[in-house]
Order: sequence, then structure tokens, then C-alpha cells
Amino acid sequence: MLLTTAGNLCGVTGSDASPSFRLAYVPGVTPTKWVRIWHERLPDVPLSLVPTPAADAEALLRERAADAGFLRLPVDRDVFSAIPLYTETTVVVVPKDHVVTAAEEVGAEELADEVILHPLDDVLGWTPAGRPARERPATTGDAVELVAAGIGVLVVPKSLARLHHRRDLTYRPVSDAPQSQVALAWPQEATTDLVEDFIGIVRGRTPNSTRGRNPPAAQPKPKAKPGTRGEQGGARRQAPGHAKGRRRGPSGRGRPGRGRPRGRS
Repeated sequence: MLLTTAGNLCGVTGSDASPSFRLAYVPGVTPTKWVRIWHERLPDVPLSLVPTPAADAEALLRERAADAGFLRLPVDRDVFSAIPLYTETTVVVVPKDHVVTAAEEVGAEELADEVILHPLDDVLGWTPAGRPARERPATTGDAVELVAAGIGVLVVPKSLARLHHRRDLTYRPVSDAPQSQVALAWPQEATTDLVEDFIGIVRGRTPNSTRGRNPPAAQPKPKAKPGTRGEQGGARRQAPGHAKGRRRGPSGRGRPGRGRPRGRS
């Protein structure tokens, strides 16, 4: 009895539980736009943001600690459905006075003489040919601090370079580096109505889109008025030229009736 009362006070048991949506996202992803649209369309359904390290994103969704999430591909397609959203530019983070800042972009071969920092939470799975650092930094944030200290350079998606921005550092695109792809993913076996609602928002569907889970009801066709052409049992209108006193020729067209033949003069 005590448990039931406590559950009712909290509002989290049985049919009294309020619907809510939990959205995970990895570092570098900014879900602000989609969250704003959610609040506009579903103001009665709270949306909770769940920040998660990139390495933990799949496990978090498997354990149902979030309903869906923005993460970087690849994911296990036997378990998850995913909608690719955009591809990130890969950049090299360097001090502002570094030689590579003289160009708009660099090639991977231009970093061959640099010490390359490769953090343990790397999301690219690739490092350019160069001199590896003695130790791998624990996080991307730690690696950025080492770049600022002049220890080496760091290759990451542009979104992470912006996330860890420092006034004494800058970055340049690496033209021939692999790129990461951000996607919306969720467990296939947990495609709920709220997940469908969020998919519609991400895909840019309108609230009344027929591809949503609540398509607008079809409007019944208006019935034809009695007496109109084509309705069985209705009276037909008399076509022009079918006046009384006129005969129908072989062709079916109305023509004046013939009078007496005139005599020849």
C-alpha cells in the first residue's frame, strides 16, 4: 500500500505515467533546432536531452536509457534504424601561428612531420601519417590542451574543433581525410509513436503530413444533386436543338421537318 501511494505521488506508475521523450546526443552535435520544433508541436510532452560520450551512445540506446539519439555512424544495423543527416568536415587543430594556417586547406601529407595527437575518444578511426605522440590523451578536450601547449596537432571533425574552441588555436580543413557522418538512430524494436513524431520533425514533415502517425481524416465526397446528368434515375436536361416539332434524322441530329415539294416552273 505504501509503494502504491508513493508511486501515485510521483506520477510514474501504471497509466498515470506522463509521456516523455529522451533524446541522446554525442559531443559536437547541436540538437537545438529540432528540440525547438518539438516543443512547438508537442508542448504537453517533455523532451529530455541526454548528453553521452560517442563511445557510449549505442549502449545507452540498447539499454533504453534514451528513446533516440544523434550519433556518428556506423551503428549496428541489425539492432538500430538510422537516418543519415549530414557529413562533417575533417579539420586539423593547430596554434594560430602554425605554418599550415597560411593555406585555406591542407593535405594529409603536409602533416607528415607533425606530432599527431590521437585521443582515446577519437571518432574518426584514422590518423594521418606523422609522428605519434608518446601517449594517447584520454579525451579530445585533453588533446586540445596539448595542442595549445605546442605538443602536437589534432585531427577531428569540425564540430569538435568548434566545441573545444580556444582563442589561441585555429583549424584548417584536411582535404583528403575521412569524414564522419551524423545520424538519428533508435532501436528497431522500440519505434514508438513519439519516435515517429521526432522522425517527422527531423525529416522536415509538416504537422499535417500524411506520412506522420496521425494523418488527417479523408473528407467524404459530396453527393451529386438529384436531376444532374449521370445520376441514375435522375431527370435529364433537354439538350439545345431538341425542341418540340423537330424530327431526328438518321444521324441523330435534329433538323426541320420537310414541307410540301414545290412545283417546277
